Amino acid sequence: MDLGISGRRALVSAASKGLGRGVAEALAAAGVDLVINARGAEALNATAAEIAARYGVKVDAVVGDITEPETRARVLAAAGAVDILVTNAGGPPPGHWQTWSRDDFLRAIDANMLTPVALMQACLPGMIERGWGRVVNITSAAVKSPIAELGLSNTARAGLTGFVAGTARQVARNGVTINNLLPGLHATDRATALDAGAAAREGITPAEAAARRAAGIPAGRYGTPAEFGAACAFLCSAHAGYIVGQNILLDGGAFNATL
Repeated sequence: MDLGISGRRALVSAASKGLGRGVAEALAAAGVDLVINARGAEALNATAAEIAARYGVKVDAVVGDITEPETRARVLAAAGAVDILVTNAGGPPPGHWQTWSRDDFLRAIDANMLTPVALMQACLPGMIERGWGRVVNITSAAVKSPIAELGLSNTARAGLTGFVAGTARQVARNGVTINNLLPGLHATDRATALDAGAAAREGITPAEAAARRAAGIPAGRYGTPAEFGAACAFLCSAHAGYIVGQNILLDGGAFNATL
C-alpha cells in the first residue's frame, strides 16, 4: 500500500533501536525524511547512516536526552517544519509502591508525560497552520491493563493519555490527528531487562522467563519492532485521517476484553 506520505518530514525520538527504530525504518520505507534522536551517539549515528543508505531518504541525527529542554530545543531546530511527530522514551524502572519517592514520580512524569506534551506543543501549531499533521505517542499496554511493578510508568502514561484525549479532538478539524500506540511485549531491550528481573526473582534463566511470558500471550510470541513500525506508519499515513484520539493496543491479544 502507498501510504501517501512520501516527501513528508518526521521527527522520531528514541529511534536508535527497538520500537523507535522500527518506526523510523517503516516511515523511511514510505519515503519520509527523518530527524531521529537518542542518547547514544554511536548507535544513533549508525542507525541514521543505515536507514539513509537503505531507503534513500534524508536522515538527520541529533544526539541527546529528549527529556532535557536543551536537547529538545536542538532536536526541534533540526527538525524544522515536521509533518509527522512520533514521541517515544524509555520507561522508568520497575519497583514497588512502598519504595517510590516523589522524585521518582517526577522523573517518570517528566520523561513519559511532560516531554511528549512539550514536543506536541512545539509541533502542533505548524501542523495546524499547514492543514495536515500526524502525531503518534508510543505509550504502553499498561495504560489499559496496569502492571504493578511498573507503577511509575502506569502513572505517567495515564496522564499523557488524558492530555491526548482532549487535545486530539481540538485539532482534528485542522487535518491533524493524534493517537497513541500501546505496545505489549516486544523483542526489545526493555523486554530483555524485564525478563532478566523476573529470572532473578524466580531463580530461572532469562530465556525461561521470556518463554513463560510468551506462553501467556495468545499470539504465543513477543512482537517485533518491524510490525510495530508498520502499524505506526499507517497511523501516520494519508489514509488515517479519521482515526482520532485512539489508544491502539499491539500486544498479541494479551489484553483480554470484548470491547
